[in-house]
Amino acid sequence: MATVLFASFLVLFIINTSPSSAAASKAKILDVLLPNGDFEQGPKPSELKKTVIIGKYSLPKWEINGLVQYVSGGPQYGGFYYPVARGVHAARLGNEANISQTIRLKRNSYYTLSFGATRTCAQDEVLRVSVPGQISGDLPLQTLYSTDGADTYAWAFKAKSKLVKVTFHNPGIQEDPACGPLIDHVAIKELIPPLATRANLVKNGGFECGPHVFPSHSTGVLLPPKQMDLISPLPGWIVESLKAVRYIDSKHFNVPFGLAAVELLAGRESAIAQILRTVDKQFYKLTFTIGDAKNYCHGSMMVEAFAGYGTVKARFMSTGKGQFKTVSLKFQATSSRTRITFYSAFYHTKVDEYGHLCGPVLDQVSVVPIRD
Repeated sequence: MATVLFASFLVLFIINTSPSSAAASKAKILDVLLPNGDFEQGPKPSELKKTVIIGKYSLPKWEINGLVQYVSGGPQYGGFYYPVARGVHAARLGNEANISQTIRLKRNSYYTLSFGATRTCAQDEVLRVSVPGQISGDLPLQTLYSTDGADTYAWAFKAKSKLVKVTFHNPGIQEDPACGPLIDHVAIKELIPPLATRANLVKNGGFECGPHVFPSHSTGVLLPPKQMDLISPLPGWIVESLKAVRYIDSKHFNVPFGLAAVELLAGRESAIAQILRTVDKQFYKLTFTIGDAKNYCHGSMMVEAFAGYGTVKARFMSTGKGQFKTVSLKFQATSSRTRITFYSAFYHTKVDEYGHLCGPVLDQVSVVPIRD
């Protein structure tokens, strides 16, 4: 009897500790394209009047309100050009129009949306992203960060219920009612809030936790300005500047360490910060790595870093070939909270594309206590 019980226990132990069982026991982290998030499932021909969608539920998986067009990328009648970098089709939001989708999520969890967005007519076009129970985010689309117009943005939120309605809205009113932002490819990713450790007081110092990056085509993911750290597409970090910061991945760019980093691409208008828990009068060492993304961004670069009352100007001569260097700064905390901030001192463009904004790459940020 004892032998039988031992054999049964051994079988159960092997099953429960096998790699496949262990993997299955872990909760899956959501990181997918939304249903018809690429807009390749279009309305029926009878539900289209030229490019205008007729009917609230005519665009599969989406709900539409107002003048929404189902368009194809490329040259258009009237001299327009619609940049659709991934796939063929996209949705164009006219005056006060919106599209929305209800998705099932985990209550009280954090998520980030990644989506292609660009203006098509007016200089002052804005895209508003919202979920119930949270302040909406207005993304100014005046600045084109990529020469082909195929910019990708990220926006984060906290799910207040199991069913969350995500809405993309054009709040503007233009002379041409059809004018408005273009939406292409919408993905969602669950964010696991990072924690500070004894080895590093900086949360997400390697930028490994961030928004969904589209695998087929990526010019990086733009983190909109004025994003607070409580609900940020880059957990732990504040985008406190007037312009966006670009999140880049190692598949499409040169990244000094790990799988991701950030690119400070709009000079002093592109800055990120984090507030650390510190001990008053304790000395600390800030270490970080700067370089270029191997994207032909060139010139004399300088990242200015601030920690408490300490500052360092880290210079780097970029030839656009993926080089990097590590810099450190010793500082003394003056309170229980210390802000660290990074921005690029200069503006940069690619060697062969002067309209394509770029800048120094920041990675592997760490802060540790030291003795005086």
